[in-house]
Amino acid sequence: MLPAAARLRRSEDFRVVLRRGSKAGRRRLVVHALTTDPSMAADASSATRAGFVVSKAVGNSVVRHRVSRRLRHLVSARLGTLPAGSALVVRALPPSATASSAELGADLDAALRRLGLLSSRRPAGDVLRPTRPADAAPDHGSAV
Repeated sequence: MLPAAARLRRSEDFRVVLRRGSKAGRRRLVVHALTTDPSMAADASSATRAGFVVSKAVGNSVVRHRVSRRLRHLVSARLGTLPAGSALVVRALPPSATASSAELGADLDAALRRLGLLSSRRPAGDVLRPTRPADAAPDHGSAV
């Protein structure tokens, strides 16, 4: 869950980000971002904030809520890497209904990189797991 200070709540805030901000579209989502001047964002009230738009075109209420929960989790893991004072609106597109969290995360990262808000490094929450060498014997799970 996003902290209260990190949420866009008012429709006016959403409208400002959608109209004045830049956007990057991907197959499953569109990210609208509005960044402020870093010198103006120095005060404590200018936390990075995010909001989500998941319309009925995505699916029924169960599907929409599942998509918004996944997006909320993905954005909360990346809030610390975004510039202070920036505002995001993540708009889910209909293909997001059948997408996995990994696919949504890849689209979110690609959109944030395109907007210049995320470096090409992996987010802190993503861990690369070592893979088994190709010539190694398969592990069949025997613990004995």
